[in-house]
Amino acid sequence: MRKLALSDEILLQVEKPARYIGNEVNAVMKDKDKVDVRFCMCFPDVYEIGMSHLGIQILYDMFNRREDIWCERVYSPWTDLDRIIREQKIPLFALESQDPLKDFDFIGITIQYEMCYTNILQVLDLGQIQLLARDRSDGDPIVIGGGPCASNPEPLADFFDMFYIGEGETVYFQLMDLYKEYRSKHLGRNAFLRQAAKIPGIYVPSLYETTYHEDGTIASFRPLAEDIPSVIEKQIVMNLTDTYYPKAPVVPFIKATQDRVVLEIQRGCIRGCRFCQAGMLYRPLRERRLSMLKEYAAAMLKNTGHEEISLSSLSSSDYSDLEGIVNFLIEEFQDQGVNISLPSLRIDAFSLDVMSKVQDVRKSSLTFAPEAGSQRLRDVINKGLTEEVILEGAGEAFAGGWSRVKLYFMLGLPTETEEDMKGIAHLAEKIAKRYYEIPKDQRNGKCQITVSTSFFVPKPFTPFQWVSMNSKEDFLAKAKIVNQEIKEQLNKKSIKYNWHEADVSVLEGVLARGDRRVGASILRAYEKGSLYDAWGENFDNELWMSAFRETGVDPDFYTCRVREESEILPWDFIDIGVTKKFLWREWQNAQAASVTKNCRQGCSGCGAKTYGGGVCYEG
Repeated sequence: MRKLALSDEILLQVEKPARYIGNEVNAVMKDKDKVDVRFCMCFPDVYEIGMSHLGIQILYDMFNRREDIWCERVYSPWTDLDRIIREQKIPLFALESQDPLKDFDFIGITIQYEMCYTNILQVLDLGQIQLLARDRSDGDPIVIGGGPCASNPEPLADFFDMFYIGEGETVYFQLMDLYKEYRSKHLGRNAFLRQAAKIPGIYVPSLYETTYHEDGTIASFRPLAEDIPSVIEKQIVMNLTDTYYPKAPVVPFIKATQDRVVLEIQRGCIRGCRFCQAGMLYRPLRERRLSMLKEYAAAMLKNTGHEEISLSSLSSSDYSDLEGIVNFLIEEFQDQGVNISLPSLRIDAFSLDVMSKVQDVRKSSLTFAPEAGSQRLRDVINKGLTEEVILEGAGEAFAGGWSRVKLYFMLGLPTETEEDMKGIAHLAEKIAKRYYEIPKDQRNGKCQITVSTSFFVPKPFTPFQWVSMNSKEDFLAKAKIVNQEIKEQLNKKSIKYNWHEADVSVLEGVLARGDRRVGASILRAYEKGSLYDAWGENFDNELWMSAFRETGVDPDFYTCRVREESEILPWDFIDIGVTKKFLWREWQNAQAASVTKNCRQGCSGCGAKTYGGGVCYEG
């Protein structure tokens, strides 16, 4: 019988003990003495959020298909258990075996969001693993990072032995086989890292050095040996139908953030929104075949007992056989009480018709993401939505019975004016008016419109990677303008307004756009007590500001500064397929408010064609 790492006495002291006991439905158990490689997959946030992450489910299934590898899981302990573990010096452990993290060969950390960076250090620290990669010896695990934030790994470079750049289904097994070979020959950690750096997509920070100009900008970035690549190429899966995907994902014991079967229908996006990092990182668009989706949907629902299935993609409306998969799900599973969730839909007649079939219209709300309040600014960001389309979609939704609408916008976008900000309120007002144009006896109660604004963070590998970011004071002043304009609207009772935390957005900008020097500040912030920074009740901005001061890092250097075309950016050594030349051209188009066609309408020469497939080659 498996022995738990935590005693009953400790489990009774924490808020949700089921986060830490493992043994869930579909969890994989193996004999640790019969495997060659032990890999612990980490999501540096609380269990409920980590269990909702599709990437970990895919890699967990992929690794565990091999008899010589046992992949387990660990998540960040919540603050109550964190305190107990520190006081009693209990090593953080994996869920499946309950063995300490320090006993594993690899710790694989998914880096999904910048505000989880101190949680990465928490997991290593509680796992009794040296925080700095340079302090680890041959007996310590190899710490590897991946995920969207690995597209700029430099702020975290000091803490990781290596990063995996791209999609995990490609070269991971090559890395595992190399590890087995080097360990069997007792060649040591450094020799393994040196050889691993030659595998496509593997970046070993210790084998590269950065120099700086007097003004703080990067003078050079280069490998320390001639046989190490100077450019790291993103790895990508072109055939999504015949690759790894779990038929029996792990089912959490407690309600997770996404407590449902997740069916990824495609990867990538054709739209080219200039603010969207994911839309650039995951190009080109690749679809899974309908036959595969049908097979896996049935298997996952059967193997998990979930009563909801969600179609996952960046823009579900662009999946070429959306009608086929939706109709299949309705015909096969709705009579069994299975709910169908359809995020990331463009609000058009087809989408509304589909949603009316799968949702309780009276209970559900519709989500629109115009992103900007004026047509000019929507053209700047290449959103591809006109006010006419937005209002027409809202009108069709209201006629179909919906009365609740969520509207998402960004403040602080490049070239933004006060007129653009006030346009957010005016667009919300026009949508509310459209509702009240419906005869009273045909309305579904009162109209409820929630306007939410986030603050724009210019991310790496987007056309806006060169632009200056707003300060906290500027962000709050802009939110005040929007709030005041909404208060003055005729239907203000129908419109609610909320906005994101400005200081969190500024910190996100520093961590997203930083270089290696920011790592010292991350470490200092963690030492001062920063943890769960993505959780509003735990975020303490002053801890971070004092950490920046103590480590000599100026946050404004990474946020409130325009970059020149010739400047070496911290992430320039990574090739994601989309070229820097294309991104600069799109930045020029943005300043001219010129719209670029989506990939199906015409190729814009982004560079992703080099992968030899996807939408790029459909003619």
